[in-house]
Amino acid sequence: MEELLFNKPGKKIILLGNEALVRGALEAGVQFVTTYPGTPASEIGNIFAQIAKRNNIYFEFSTNERVALETAIGASFSGKKCLVAMKNFGLNVCAEPLLPFLYTGSKGPTVIAVGDDPSCWSSAQSEENSRGYAYLAHLPILEPSDPVECKEFTKAAFAISEKFKIPVMIRFTTRVAHQKMPVVLGEIKPGAAGEGNFSRDPQAFVTMPPRVLEMKRELLEKIEKLRVFAEKSSLNKISGLASRQKNKKGIITSGVSHLYVQEALRELGVTLPVLKIGLFYPLAKKKIGNFIKGLKEVLVVEELEPYLEEEITRIAKEANPKLKIHGKDLLPEIGEIRPEQVIFALAKLANKKYSLPKKIEISEAVKRYPDFCPGCYYRLVFQAVKKAAPEDTIFGGDIGCYMIYSLPPYSLSDYLSAMGSSIGIGHGIKKSGKQKLISFIGDSTFFHSGIPALINTVFNKSNPLIIILDNQTTAMTGHQTNPGLGITGMAEQTTPVSLEEIVKACGVKNIKVIDPINLAEMEAAIKEFLEKEEVSVIIARRRCWLLSQRQKK
Repeated sequence: MEELLFNKPGKKIILLGNEALVRGALEAGVQFVTTYPGTPASEIGNIFAQIAKRNNIYFEFSTNERVALETAIGASFSGKKCLVAMKNFGLNVCAEPLLPFLYTGSKGPTVIAVGDDPSCWSSAQSEENSRGYAYLAHLPILEPSDPVECKEFTKAAFAISEKFKIPVMIRFTTRVAHQKMPVVLGEIKPGAAGEGNFSRDPQAFVTMPPRVLEMKRELLEKIEKLRVFAEKSSLNKISGLASRQKNKKGIITSGVSHLYVQEALRELGVTLPVLKIGLFYPLAKKKIGNFIKGLKEVLVVEELEPYLEEEITRIAKEANPKLKIHGKDLLPEIGEIRPEQVIFALAKLANKKYSLPKKIEISEAVKRYPDFCPGCYYRLVFQAVKKAAPEDTIFGGDIGCYMIYSLPPYSLSDYLSAMGSSIGIGHGIKKSGKQKLISFIGDSTFFHSGIPALINTVFNKSNPLIIILDNQTTAMTGHQTNPGLGITGMAEQTTPVSLEEIVKACGVKNIKVIDPINLAEMEAAIKEFLEKEEVSVIIARRRCWLLSQRQKK
């Protein structure tokens, strides 16, 4: 961690992609950082929590991603240089304030770092591709492929935001966030000293008709200016041009897929021209058009949905109508792209012999399911639930390390959707029938988005049993703080927010706080509350065992 603070330009150190992104923000002079933790972006917040004070940076773990973005918007309107970090689903949470922010534009340069997770290594909800927000929100997006680019693209994103007065997104994936490589350090640029200042200007910051339509026009004008910038930008690079005339074939790629392309070219001993797209939106259409002119075939290598392939197909109608475009005909649309898949696709393009290796099937006899940490009190909660709840009880899942209860030997999850949705979906099931239902939700997830659903459940009179698993930390993403702990992300004492007081204020009358070690009490409360005609809440409170052991050391 200390190495990130070396102000030794030219020094080379090994960094994770997330660490390099933090370093890029420091070299850009970031002043204000907000986040809600979510893998693969969690390290960004964890690092700033440790170094922010020493660098005169404001940092916070916000209650959710929407609040994180809104807080940064306020700081940006006050002239501060801001970074907001989250995982892909967090972008959905903050979508409502995100779109107007593109209309108002940023006063202080603002970068939104978003970690996507192809193959769902840490994502239960879906295999979301955040690049789609480029078209929904007209949001400029940069895609780094390795830690070196994580640092340089972050600096470039701040520069673009400052020049065009628009928030810019850095979109990276798990393989980019968690790979390591040597990175050459630049000069750390201290953030401008002094207080921010919000200058009242309704024309700039109030999105109301008819002004809002003028704002949209101004946004589209910015995007066109950015497109001109993209045509000349070094973020989009061409290599292997010398082989263009000979082969009449080429490759267009972006993000981590570029690394697989380089590996495939070496493996097959092939040289082809490659256009690497670093600025995904707005696309440099003229540059792409000039690249594909004269080519007979092009291979588009990208993970998940074929956004690039579709754009290149449109560009080719004018630039090279006879061009044969390969992409998802040779590469999967689901899951991370594997190097051997790119080698196979490239072999097809280059007329080389190559067969995909046979998939190794894991024997059922050796299959192992994830399990809770040794000493985890969740085991006691689910033991009590299995003993006390009738066999036909419906169990609602939520997002957190307790998701493991979905798997054997617990098998206690009948639905699982998104952060905080265990309560809302449970309410819908209860209003549709008379089945008994228990919704599970963690303390951090409850603060994140469970409270409105609880209010709705009370207000609209349904009666699920909600068990809040209060381990007094945000455990799954690395033990970050949350509002219930009485300490901020910058390790400052603050007023702890009481779960039981919030639950009571929402109108819940049946509330019990139980230490899960008291199995008999837990079982009795579950049986009692499942028979109630009103919503009931059990707060199962015991500090995360793993965190307790670390703190003892």
